Amino acid sequence: MKKPTEAASNHDHLEEMSTSELLVNINKEDKSVALAVEQEISSIQRFIDKALTRMKAGGRLFYIGAGTSGRLGVVDASECPPTFGVAHGLVIGLIAGGDRAIRKAVEFAEDDMLQGWADLLKHEVSKDDILVGIAASGGTPYVLGAIERANEFGMLTAGISCNPGSKLAQKAKYPITPVVGPEFVTGSTRMKSGTAQKLVLNMISTSLMIQLGHVKGNKMVDMQLSNKKLVERGTRMVCEQLDITEEVGKALLLKHGSVRAAIENFK
Repeated sequence: MKKPTEAASNHDHLEEMSTSELLVNINKEDKSVALAVEQEISSIQRFIDKALTRMKAGGRLFYIGAGTSGRLGVVDASECPPTFGVAHGLVIGLIAGGDRAIRKAVEFAEDDMLQGWADLLKHEVSKDDILVGIAASGGTPYVLGAIERANEFGMLTAGISCNPGSKLAQKAKYPITPVVGPEFVTGSTRMKSGTAQKLVLNMISTSLMIQLGHVKGNKMVDMQLSNKKLVERGTRMVCEQLDITEEVGKALLLKHGSVRAAIENFK
């Protein structure tokens, strides 16, 4: 059976299309991605509910992948501390080939069945930890080897792939499989498959951080004040919540270091 991620594009003679035609057709394909993710909401929910229990008990969330999939995991993990104010070690992204592979492909790194687990062991993993394998094809050895060993070790495992019945879907305890179909450029899984993976990762991390208490109302009350824009955003949050002037709100925010602390310590 041919994998959907490797199936021929629904469009041909791409080199003959105008810029407008290219953009319209890429957008037409992209519209199907959110619908494919929608079909997996119940699977995503089951995983999040289990992951939340582990994280409340002190577990950490690990993402592991290669190429585009690995980069997406690294990006999602790296955005959790500034967005939700959590420690950098709570959500960790691992990519085949190490950090240098974030910018430049490391040849054959994804083909090593043993290296994924070796990379995890550097973080002194425990049975409370959670591992999400990310692989559009569902067959990346670096990811599969890590998932197999994590299962044996007693970690909670999930797998995000875009091919139904893939090896990753079979090995992960909680498979998540948004089937987006053929890519606009045949086999270029950085496109629709990558977008689907990004959407799922957003759902996982955001839902977990909300349920771990890092959002109040709809505000990022624990975000890090790491630049002028975020200080301004935090000031607005404080002012809206406490009905005070911008000058007072900013002073309060900078004094206490977070929106939550500023609000809780207002007298």
